[in-house]
Amino acid sequence: MYKVVEKFVSINGEGRRAGQLAVFIRFANCNLDCSYCDTAWANEDDVAYTLMTKEEIVEAIKATDVKNVTLTGGEPLLQDEIFELIDYLSKDQELFIEIETNGSVSIKEFSKITNRPLFTMDYKLPSSNMEEKMLIDNFHHIKKQDIVKFVVGSSSDLERARDIIDQYQLTKKSNVYISPVYGKIDLDAMVEFMKKYKMNEVTMQVQLHKIIWGAEAKGV
Repeated sequence: MYKVVEKFVSINGEGRRAGQLAVFIRFANCNLDCSYCDTAWANEDDVAYTLMTKEEIVEAIKATDVKNVTLTGGEPLLQDEIFELIDYLSKDQELFIEIETNGSVSIKEFSKITNRPLFTMDYKLPSSNMEEKMLIDNFHHIKKQDIVKFVVGSSSDLERARDIIDQYQLTKKSNVYISPVYGKIDLDAMVEFMKKYKMNEVTMQVQLHKIIWGAEAKGV
């Protein structure tokens, strides 16, 4: 059984299919406490959730007729038997599955899955106050289809992101995105930084859902 706090259809606000319709399944609880977290309510111990089986989750997804599926949180990989759910979803060739994960939980075991889904994996930068929780071993298990995402809140975050991208040669291993903390950093400064350091194959992306509905909206 899985603790689901939200399920809804919207557009993908970010990622490889940004702007496309997606059905979101949001799970309860997280092991991190990022300074800029925009879903902290889902991480509370007393958050309301619905217990669902993997079959019920797939049925809810299918009922939407939407093909893009995002498993998010909280931290979805903390759910008991999450491997079984992801493996089950991956067997459906009509669905495009994306898992949003915070970078502190191993993704190694998911390499065993046939038709393994896409992972959008964060690397938490200094302004998050969670960088020490990052699991560097995950960089050995990302694939070209995946995204490593750096959420940037300051110029020092930009510098640190560049260091990590270069140190681990991430653009050769996966897609690399940088995304601003909403309202915390000038977008033009991010572009100028990318130009200065010739950050080829790095994608800057803003969160479309926050532009459309604002930073506080739920279920979008």
